[in-house]
Amino acid sequence: MIRGIMASSSGTSRSLLQRKMSRAQAIMLDLPNNGKATVDTEIVPSSLAPIAPILRVANEIEKDNPRVAHLCHVYAFKKAKEMDPTSSGRGVRQLKTYLANKIEDEKDELQLQRTDQIEIQSFYQEFYEKYIRRSQDTKKPEEMAKFYQIAMVLYDVLKNVVPSPAVDYKTNRYAEELKSKKEQYEHYNVLPLYSVGIKPAIMKLPEINAAFQTIRNVQNLPMPRAYVTFINDIFDWLSSLFGFQKGNVANQREHLILLLTNLDMRAKDHQSYYELDGITVKQLMDEIFENYISWCNYLHKKPHIRFDQDYAEQQIQLVYIALYLLIWGEASNIRFMPECICYIFHNMAKDVYETLSRKEHPVNSPNQTVAPNEEYFLRTIITPLYQVLFQEASKNKEGRASHSVWSNYDDINEFFWTEKCFRIHWHSVFEGYLSVDLAEGQLRKEILDQISSGKFHQKINFVEVRTFWQLFRSFHRMWIFFIMAFQAMLIVAWTPAIFDKDVLRRVLSIFITSAILNFLQVTVDTVLSFKAWRSFELSQTVRYLLKLVIAALWAVVLPVGYSSSMQYTAGFMESFNRWIGHFQNPSLYNILVLLYLVPDALAAALFFFPSLWDKMELLNWHIVNLVMWWAQPKVYVGRGMHGDIFSLLKYTMFWIILLIVKLAFSYYVEILPLVEPTKVIMGIHIENYLLPELVPGATHKIGVIVAIWGPTVLVYFMDAQIWYAIFSALLGGILGVFRHLGEIRTLSMLRIRFQSMPSAFSYRFVPSSSQDTKLKHMQDRSSKPKNNPNFSQMWNEFIHSMRMEDLISNREKDFLLLPHFSGDDSAAQWPLFLLASKIPAALNMAKDFKGKHSELVKMIKSDDYMHSAITECYETLNHLIDGLLEDEADKKTIKKINDHIEMSIREKKFPEKFKMSGLPLLGVKLDKFLYILMTDCEDDGVCKAQITKALQSIMDTIQHDVMVDSQRVLEGVQEPGHSAQHQKEKQSFEKINFHNTEVKFGREKVKRLHLLLTVKESAENVPQNLEARRRITFFANSIFMSMPRAPKVSDMHSFSVLIPYYKEEVIFSDEELNKETEDGISILFYLRKIYPDEWTNFQERLNKNDKEEICKWASYRGQTLARSVRGMMYYRNALELQCSVEFNDNAVFNEDYTRMQALPDLKFSFVVSCQIYGALKSSDDPRDQSRQKDIQKLMLMYPSLRVAYIDEREETVNGKPRKVYYSVLIKGGEKFDDYEREIYRIKLPGPIKIGEGKPENQNHAIIFTRGEALQTIDMNQDNYFEEAFKMRNILEEFKHSYHGHQKPTILGLREHIFTGSVSSLAWFMSNQENSFVTIGQRCLASPLSNQSLAKVDKF
Repeated sequence: MIRGIMASSSGTSRSLLQRKMSRAQAIMLDLPNNGKATVDTEIVPSSLAPIAPILRVANEIEKDNPRVAHLCHVYAFKKAKEMDPTSSGRGVRQLKTYLANKIEDEKDELQLQRTDQIEIQSFYQEFYEKYIRRSQDTKKPEEMAKFYQIAMVLYDVLKNVVPSPAVDYKTNRYAEELKSKKEQYEHYNVLPLYSVGIKPAIMKLPEINAAFQTIRNVQNLPMPRAYVTFINDIFDWLSSLFGFQKGNVANQREHLILLLTNLDMRAKDHQSYYELDGITVKQLMDEIFENYISWCNYLHKKPHIRFDQDYAEQQIQLVYIALYLLIWGEASNIRFMPECICYIFHNMAKDVYETLSRKEHPVNSPNQTVAPNEEYFLRTIITPLYQVLFQEASKNKEGRASHSVWSNYDDINEFFWTEKCFRIHWHSVFEGYLSVDLAEGQLRKEILDQISSGKFHQKINFVEVRTFWQLFRSFHRMWIFFIMAFQAMLIVAWTPAIFDKDVLRRVLSIFITSAILNFLQVTVDTVLSFKAWRSFELSQTVRYLLKLVIAALWAVVLPVGYSSSMQYTAGFMESFNRWIGHFQNPSLYNILVLLYLVPDALAAALFFFPSLWDKMELLNWHIVNLVMWWAQPKVYVGRGMHGDIFSLLKYTMFWIILLIVKLAFSYYVEILPLVEPTKVIMGIHIENYLLPELVPGATHKIGVIVAIWGPTVLVYFMDAQIWYAIFSALLGGILGVFRHLGEIRTLSMLRIRFQSMPSAFSYRFVPSSSQDTKLKHMQDRSSKPKNNPNFSQMWNEFIHSMRMEDLISNREKDFLLLPHFSGDDSAAQWPLFLLASKIPAALNMAKDFKGKHSELVKMIKSDDYMHSAITECYETLNHLIDGLLEDEADKKTIKKINDHIEMSIREKKFPEKFKMSGLPLLGVKLDKFLYILMTDCEDDGVCKAQITKALQSIMDTIQHDVMVDSQRVLEGVQEPGHSAQHQKEKQSFEKINFHNTEVKFGREKVKRLHLLLTVKESAENVPQNLEARRRITFFANSIFMSMPRAPKVSDMHSFSVLIPYYKEEVIFSDEELNKETEDGISILFYLRKIYPDEWTNFQERLNKNDKEEICKWASYRGQTLARSVRGMMYYRNALELQCSVEFNDNAVFNEDYTRMQALPDLKFSFVVSCQIYGALKSSDDPRDQSRQKDIQKLMLMYPSLRVAYIDEREETVNGKPRKVYYSVLIKGGEKFDDYEREIYRIKLPGPIKIGEGKPENQNHAIIFTRGEALQTIDMNQDNYFEEAFKMRNILEEFKHSYHGHQKPTILGLREHIFTGSVSSLAWFMSNQENSFVTIGQRCLASPLSNQSLAKVDKF
């Protein structure tokens, strides 16, 4: 909804003018507005971006000082005229008109009391003293940043109003102080490193401070003197050397500090932590430069990571790490070319080493005429490379152009796999910094000259040619094998006797077929790669031609050898012996076959020695390259990935068994049954055809033969996929059984295994440093179940999350929750859905019981849950009544009864000392008593009277209907100092402490106790919602499966979540939900019908008709961004719970409380890459404006959420507007305002979308993510709290290698299609996806060795 622009009624014409003002390219910055709604800052064109903060400040202070706000408007109007005097920019003329009218209106309304100069200076000084000086120790850094922005704008306005000589000393001093401390008043992402104000908990971590101080070590580094700059740390020093952007420097500074902190925090004694460990820096360096070192070795280049003895090694290590991060952070689309980044770093690292060795900053050199500004690196390095990419991508014609006429990211990146990339002249900083004009053409031209030659472009290894021959080229091994096998089976089936003398010789003819097909494959490969020949090295060209010649030679030699060997006519055994043993006089064809198979035999031998094969691929020795030259082309990627021998054996045996079964089936079911009919048909002589012959003059009935064999041949080539599906299903099912998958599929199975869940949970999810943890776990499983507060906290949060998602009702929540444990109880307590109806059943059983005590105990203990319910009910009642009573005599009475009960149990005489038939009546009285406690009563006197009456009734029932000899048991119960006569006159249970804190704390226990006593029906159907059942059973089953143990939160990997968003729905609006379709059905009506139980639960939870909450409820059931954000934020909720559990019992409270608050920020970050967020703000479309506002709401709802977007602005260069693009990271404001706050702004070389939209959307935002792991999530995906709780276990998978495999770098997690209930087609697709992510991926993981899919059953 577009808000009104003018607050005053100035006439219809002006109002219409403002409504027509274009919002295109408008900008909204981050100063708040606490007063009336205004759109002053929303109509500012991007070409006049500096004006937006001025108007925002005017809105901020208008209520306190309208005169100063008017001066702000005057200054904004003047600045607009100076920036664009001709109003050539889009929307500039409308803004000027609006400001002029507003200024005139304000002049009419305001009355001047003092001069402008005195007014503005006085206001500026008061603002500085109140909000800047006095707030540094009481306000958060975000609030201080807001005050700083207001103060800076006010000073600019002041300079416009007050001449320089008239500005007093105090004002100038305040302004100089603010200017010198600019970095202390900027918005931050996670770490307010230089900010003033109250520091968040994360800045109090000693690891953060140690890492921060380490990167601030710039001692001995050559400093620039040519221009004024301040070097705070190694990032500032590198920026002074190469000219990196300020936003990039701040972003990567925080990134490196968090990386160092997370690495250094693991397995350290936090109580005695002082400084950063040198091993931490070395470990981080090895991980970051692993690809760079491999690239240098591949190209036979010495890495330029060198150290000078005059500098500390750790300091120089951090310089190289920071340099790489800065290059990566500003590389834009070049990040899709990792080896290109290696090339850039290789040359820049050389400049760094030369600077260090010379001990002189390049800026100080006398031949320098230009100093690098903060866009120097972008202008001279990244922009030329980007222009090459952009120029090539423009030839794509949106995917319609042939791949051979343009180069994509991979094609240009492959250029940096060759030594040709070093032919490009790298301009060292010691040769002099480049000017703008020289930078725009030189590097770009050199790169284009190297990667293109006329119409042909660099295609190092592959050129896509769209032809059906690609089916044969891509799967030639499969085609050749199946054709050879078909030929062999047909020969054997055609011969009546398998030991016929010609069978073996005919079978050997399959190698002729192999040679011909191989020649066809080499020919196709050569022809389709022809367009890449100009970029091939000579060795590659020779390899292609030599392969073609040899393949042609074999295609000729083998048939000639076979025909020459037909003269041998001996029997089968003699031929067989000659074939395998008569080497003294072998046939020519046998020798040729053996020679033909030599390369395959060598390849098979190397296949079973994967470690040797890996080393040969990774070694860059020339002799090894010569040996590997024939087998495969030299390619940088995909080397050394063959795995271990055990995995290869599993992989090989799977396919051998599958192919044996497939070929056996094909032979006996498909081929052999058709041989005899074919022979009969061929022997039939037909003279007169009713229909014309298909092949006139043919000696055989070729048409009938094709009709018979055609379908068989097609099935033969296609049924391998069918057999794979069968084997995958069987093997996946068997593996699932061995991995305990599906042991808990239903709620009844959950009830059986629930008692063992706390111990399994502790073993998997509760970190422990004890070496006997596994033994303790086994003892816990075999011993009596105990209360587990860690499990109960997590389980209850799980249940609460499902209640907030409206999957369960309030009653179901009460049945599923575990009680809170305040101490060691005598028996384990379980959720009510396990204990429901146990007490009524016990009372019903006791009513007619006539047996002995031992029989009663046996009957009760035969049901563990009944025994637990009785014990809990007894103990809770004692605790509850004892907390209510104040009179000592009353407490003594209750104690006497308790002692009598316990004595009768010890003496095994309970049925003899208590009337079992009276227990049901006692249950009724207790029900009434608990109901009174649960009822909210306004009059305490009435409540106490009711409680007293209920307790007296309970005591009367116990004395007369339950206890056998109550008078003897209760003898002597009276208050000290009172006579027996006084005790009789006094009414019992008069003194009730209704407001006892323990009673208030026990309200939930009262409710639970009441349900225990009153619920008579079984809770077999709790919960009723199928989704809730699925989630509970999946989580319960997963904790019994084998998974890595969860480390401490401080020891876990840090990670980020990245969601790409374009223009999908964020939150459904009320109008969208209630808009009816042609069939008269609205979205809300449809959702209520699909999720009727969830709608009922929602109404019960909300208990009012709130449109905003209804919109959220509907949005959480659609494929919206709000649903995805809520799901991903469960990671933070889980981390907060894990921290509270981990630091709950620690002795050092203050430090542990700090860590408990800081670790979630340290370990988790969440970025939504909303590429067009800036366009949504400036759009005239109400739906786009609504999406932008909804994203703002999400940032306010989740303070740790960050949004990255592309800001497109217009800048006037030489009088002409030019579009400029920025990558911007923002976050939500605090509760005192509703605007987003800009954290980082990094200029881009151009528009990011020059190829695929989604990966480029992710790429621009990936620099703002933090941590060692990254989870990429689609916009339509959700998450659950219980699965988020397992994230520590998931991340541990990156630390483990399996059977010698390399440690995994990618993990695939299963998906659940939540839209499966929408329609029958959705249900089918959901089941199809479910089968793939379970049995399908299980088989791919083992035995097919795809370790990235090995965790689908657990997470």
